[in-house]
Amino acid sequence: MTKPDDTPLDPKPSNEIVATRVPQEIRLDAAHPAADWRSAGPTAFCSDWRGENPDPGRGTEVRILWCPEKLYLRFECRFRELFLFADSEPNGRRDHLWDRDVAEAFLQPDPSQAGHYLEFEISPNGMWIDLDIFPGGRRDLESGLERSVIVDERAHTWTAEMAIPMRALTARFDPRADWRANFYRVEGPKEPRAYLAWQATRTAQPNFHVSSAFGKLRFAGPDGR
Repeated sequence: MTKPDDTPLDPKPSNEIVATRVPQEIRLDAAHPAADWRSAGPTAFCSDWRGENPDPGRGTEVRILWCPEKLYLRFECRFRELFLFADSEPNGRRDHLWDRDVAEAFLQPDPSQAGHYLEFEISPNGMWIDLDIFPGGRRDLESGLERSVIVDERAHTWTAEMAIPMRALTARFDPRADWRANFYRVEGPKEPRAYLAWQATRTAQPNFHVSSAFGKLRFAGPDGR
């Protein structure tokens, strides 16, 4: 990541993020990332859910890779402080993870299904949650995601990588089709907390569940576009 002073404060970020094809599955290691990540251009954001109040000290970069079997996400996050749960299920899952510091990915493989999308959250200490969101409710997705997380206290950064089985995202993956997506951060021990968004939802109060505000996720590389 660039230094905080170098972060571009773009009030109108691109509404497209590109996932780069990798020839085979990669090993997750947030501290020592696979060389494939260099081919994935970063998408950065540091403004709040309204698209206002840019804060480079909480800047976030997202990279995406894909192969037919898995979708890979890498978050590189600057932080001012850490506020974390101390307990989770044995596998690291933690309900209501959003009540502490997290990075979030909302993915909508089928944009024609209004209000139906998938939510993935990861915390700086490696806890996670995955949810299937649909009109009127939500359920545990049980995606089988894998993750790797590291915190650099001195640099005030934390990095997380996730690998999500493609079969948990869509019954029939077509890399020529565009998905919809949005990415978020939450940080802080009490209100007003920081609620940051790649694509602003522009609601009166912090609300990430606005699928009409999602950006485009395009798959590039062999068999993609």
